Amino acid sequence: MTYSIYELATYAFDPLHAFWEREKTQRAVAGILVACFIAALIGIELGNRGLLPNFIAIKTPDNHYHAIGIAFTLVLFLEVIGLIFVLPCSFSKSVGKQFEILCLILIRSSFKELVNFPEPITLTGNMTPLYQILSDGTGALVVFVLLGIYYKIQRPTPALRPVFKFRYVASKKIVALLMLATFAGLGIYNLVCPLLGKHHFDFFSTFYTILIFSDILLVLISQRFLPSFHAVFRNSGFALVTLLIRLALAAPPFYNAILGVISAGFAVLLTLAYSYFYQKK
Repeated sequence: MTYSIYELATYAFDPLHAFWEREKTQRAVAGILVACFIAALIGIELGNRGLLPNFIAIKTPDNHYHAIGIAFTLVLFLEVIGLIFVLPCSFSKSVGKQFEILCLILIRSSFKELVNFPEPITLTGNMTPLYQILSDGTGALVVFVLLGIYYKIQRPTPALRPVFKFRYVASKKIVALLMLATFAGLGIYNLVCPLLGKHHFDFFSTFYTILIFSDILLVLISQRFLPSFHAVFRNSGFALVTLLIRLALAAPPFYNAILGVISAGFAVLLTLAYSYFYQKK
């Protein structure tokens, strides 16, 4: 028996998606997050007391606030995996997941500024970290509100014939599998960079750059099955949203929150225009 590439992609993707979404898997992952956070706190404390070997101590931060950044980084890794599994669903769900990740990245940026404060935490003469915490936190809150509006105004997309729908979704599953392999490759490379004498790179910025290309590929795939102008424009607009989010991740403090809010506002306006003018009730 021979299988088409669409069937092979479905047989490979669906079990992985089902395994990731299982309640048992999610509980185990949550337990690992808690263990990593506690281990980071203990490791930092041991390093401060001089109880770690030198080759570990020199790479261990001396501020307990770094443990918060580590925890949020792990949460973001999990959210990115969730984003990859959402890619075959629809452009709108994928963009919504990206905004969820953006909210968490802005929140993480707020907590990362804690390393500039002494322990126990007190306000010193330098108020810049406080302003950055307020900027990132406010930006995350505004994006969170806009995301709620974005989800609220979503409406079902036109249905495709079953055979076309299967091929369309399977094509997006192929892209998702490629993104999953890329995600794993980037993660492993980032871990071995110190062993190769290279510096760590910004994983999330790099992945979002790759995500821009995957979104363009999904736009081209969708044009095979949804060739109408308004559908192509909508999907291209969502790809532009991904670009704006990528620019927000690369922007300096204050500007990153502004770009994040602009990208969320653009997605809301695009959805409203598409639903009101081009989508049948």
